[in-house]
Amino acid sequence: MTLYDTLASLWRTVVPLIVGTVVALLSHAGIGVDSSALTLWLGTAFSAGYYTLFRILEAHVSPAWGWLLGLARPPAYPSTATAPRAVRSEPRA
Repeated sequence: MTLYDTLASLWRTVVPLIVGTVVALLSHAGIGVDSSALTLWLGTAFSAGYYTLFRILEAHVSPAWGWLLGLARPPAYPSTATAPRAVRSEPRA
């Protein structure tokens, strides 16, 4: 996996969490939520739903939906069958 793929996968995970946090903070502005635990659960549930929705839209409708996850292109992971193998440099006897 390249550095870009690693950073892209992290970024595409963090963006929905940021969106969930913003939604949770905005819920305090208009709704009198007293429990911080409730806010945490709502933010987490929203983040998970947000990520799931836009991954499905990206995969089945248009890759452009990936922009709402932070990047329009998901990272590409090499399969283990095509990944280069390490070469041992032990002398043969």
